[in-house]
Amino acid sequence: MIVEPAVLLAFAGAGLALNLTPGADMMFTLGQGLRSGRRAAMAANAGIAVGGLVQTLIAACGLGALVAAHPMAFDLIRWAGVAYLLVLAVQALRAGPVSGREVALQGAGRVFVQAMVVNLLNPKVILFILALLPQFIDPARPVLAQFMVLGLVFATGGFVVNGLVGFFAGSIGQRLARSAVLARWLGRASALIFTGLAVRLAMLQRG
Repeated sequence: MIVEPAVLLAFAGAGLALNLTPGADMMFTLGQGLRSGRRAAMAANAGIAVGGLVQTLIAACGLGALVAAHPMAFDLIRWAGVAYLLVLAVQALRAGPVSGREVALQGAGRVFVQAMVVNLLNPKVILFILALLPQFIDPARPVLAQFMVLGLVFATGGFVVNGLVGFFAGSIGQRLARSAVLARWLGRASALIFTGLAVRLAMLQRG
């Protein structure tokens, strides 16, 4: 077995506690759900989960040490993430009402990519992975395989928690978006969330 059952259970409990703590991933999913409905929220949730797995693979391959050791690499990724979130905020302000059919036909794939990019451009994620996962790694077993198993467990917990948040936000958003006036306010709310995430990312410290 790649990871001992007791270790896996302990990690799952710690991961779930962290997943339940409101953070950037949850807020991004919430914003997409309010703006564009359940399908967009689920696409954002999936994109975040895949991004987390990619970050886990990067950390397992040792590339995360570059971010941890070099402030310039950390800052370059961080400011790229800030810029991207601000672009999404502007797009949310400019967008008009979005129907469920439009999201289904055009938006889900785009939202998936946006969410994955937002996750990948947050260097704090890889530092968090580097700080948390090694505590549950057995050096006598295949390290890369253990990283990926634990990363999958953590991503699954986040997918469930953020998915529930996005689903209920999407239900509310779809009902409100039938009104053009309310849709504009939802766009402003989403823009505020994205701007808040950009400010939060801009203020991040490496430690």
